[in-house]
Order: sequence, then C-alpha cells, then structure tokens
Amino acid sequence: MHFDQRTQRALREVGLDTDDLQRASELVVEETTETAAELEAFFEAADRLYSDMDLAHGASEYPEHTVDYLDLTTHAEDMRGWLRFDSWGVYVEDGRVLDDDLVELTLGPTIHDRVKFAPARDRLR
Repeated sequence: MHFDQRTQRALREVGLDTDDLQRASELVVEETTETAAELEAFFEAADRLYSDMDLAHGASEYPEHTVDYLDLTTHAEDMRGWLRFDSWGVYVEDGRVLDDDLVELTLGPTIHDRVKFAPARDRLR
C-alpha cells in the first residue's frame, strides 16, 4: 500500500478499514496506469502538437512541436518518463488528460513547469 502513515490514520479515522485502504491503493495504481496509456496514445496519434510552453528562444505564444514519442513508466501513483521532440527531449514527472484533445504534463529539468499540449493552437487559448 502506498499511502503514507498519516494518510492511513486519517482514512481509518473516517471509517475505512485495511481492506478498504488496500482497494483504494489498487484503484490509484490502476488509474495511474490508465492515465499513462492515454497520454502515450495522445502523443502517438499526433505528428504535430502545440503547447503553452514558455520557450526561451521561441517567438510564438503557443509553439509548435514535432513529437517523436512519449515513454512513461508508472509505480504506484508515480508517473515518470521522457518526451522526445524532433531535436530535443525533456523529462516527464507527471501528467493528466484534461479533455479528448488537451493534456497536461509536468516537465522536469530545463522546463520545470506544467505544460498543456493540444493538436490545435486555439485549444490552448
């Protein structure tokens, strides 16, 4: 079970028993795995995406990206991986699906920000 001790105590105080905690833990793992698969499918389906990423040398408010792949691994509620663009890549620390055509990733070193991606610029406005 991945809940820390404080969280386990709090959940027990509101009436959950060990079986409930175990089931909740399993549901979190399942949800994380499903989200990772959805995110990978989103990036795999798109040859070109737009983002709200703040690029130091970019002139566009919503830069265009050619994406090679998103590779994620999960462990309990943690999701980590690598997002590879045509000429560079960035570490991914988390992500979520916001809508069918809008996702958000937490990007690590060099970016250090949550970034939204969409197949059309107008989706980011």
